[in-house]
Amino acid sequence: MREGASKLLAACSQREQALEASKSLLTCNARILALLSQLQKMREAQVLQRMGRRPSEAVSLHERLPCVGKVAISDLRIPLMWKDSEYFKNKGELHRCAVFCLLQCGTEIYDTDLVIVDRTLTDICFEDTILFNEVGPGFQLRVELYSSCGAEDFSLGALGPRRLSRLGGSLGRSSGKKIRAALESAAGCGSISNGGGGAGADGGGGGASPPLSPDLGPKYHLLAHTTLRIQHVQGGFKTHDLSLAAAEDSPFWVPLYGNMCCRLVAQPLCMIQQVISGRLKVKLGEDRSWDNTYGVLRGTSLFCYQSQEDLESEEQPLFTIPINKETLICVSEREPLQAQSIYISTQRQGEDITYTVTTHIPDDTQRWMEAFWQHFYDMSQWRQCCDDLMKIEMPSPRKSITVKQGSLYHEIVTPSTPSLVIQDLSTEIRALLSSYYRESY
Repeated sequence: MREGASKLLAACSQREQALEASKSLLTCNARILALLSQLQKMREAQVLQRMGRRPSEAVSLHERLPCVGKVAISDLRIPLMWKDSEYFKNKGELHRCAVFCLLQCGTEIYDTDLVIVDRTLTDICFEDTILFNEVGPGFQLRVELYSSCGAEDFSLGALGPRRLSRLGGSLGRSSGKKIRAALESAAGCGSISNGGGGAGADGGGGGASPPLSPDLGPKYHLLAHTTLRIQHVQGGFKTHDLSLAAAEDSPFWVPLYGNMCCRLVAQPLCMIQQVISGRLKVKLGEDRSWDNTYGVLRGTSLFCYQSQEDLESEEQPLFTIPINKETLICVSEREPLQAQSIYISTQRQGEDITYTVTTHIPDDTQRWMEAFWQHFYDMSQWRQCCDDLMKIEMPSPRKSITVKQGSLYHEIVTPSTPSLVIQDLSTEIRALLSSYYRESY
């Protein structure tokens, strides 16, 4: 992907194309650094294990690990603070920048769409919904805002004859000259400047970011960043502080308020997946008779169905036992091991009620108790994320792009390339190749 983005960047004839290609290359570099960091940790753990020492991040087999989950961030809004003379009176030179956000959680890294910012905007809005999978409750989601100055020079002359000859060499001498000539004549916006900026390669910690920008193409600079954790997860739209990483006199600066608004939600797997299921005998209080049910523990409820077939046919359960952080569960010690019962003390509509649960197979009692203990541990680690199931609105899938094999277009374009860049570059190169074939044959 990085090679493809580099080839695309070398072939760009318009600034918009170069901005998108440079963004893709920066994102690829950030992913590579994150994966290399993860690989280093794995190698360190292997070495320490061979030496008989315990890795710093490892846990023993007897320690519990919380379940993983999904974390989604959406509706990113970054308010701007223009001067009165710029916004209301429309005075002064028009300052324009291209900005985007890079989001990292562990080794998962995504970027948003590119937004062109000038004084006509009061907010930078990113409509993307970014979903991170298999995230632990101790996650750190780092959000970085990058900017590239619209006044920077851009032309393919700065690429140098060596890079352009490399691009044309794969097509042959005659067609290569046509491609190079067309790309050089299409450049009319200045010269390509060397890259700068960077993105964090760790799980979301602060500090300076390593340089990730390409050797050619528009420069992206880190404007601001913040790190979101589990305490920031809420169902609604919330405001978070940004740490500024650039000075106001920088050419790529946009007037930030210093805040970011977004919707951050989480779905632990214990809230959306079945924790345990099996046949149970349940009794409410002391006077009620036993009910033979098929129990399913999921989220904040123990669902009791009449049979497993009712569960599979999505019938309504006979009744539901609330399971939350206030629920108390214990095993009777006076009864023999083969006939032990599980007591569930919880609240329903403000009343304290106790359910007695037994299994049909004695070994299942311990299995259910272990599942309950793990479930309560998961809920304690995920905190407010287990109060109610938060809804994640999945983004609509982007249209797939059909690429003809064996062409220069196929060699340059990568699957991560934005559709706008692909269409523009595709039209230009196909027209050149078509002209070449007509002249040759």
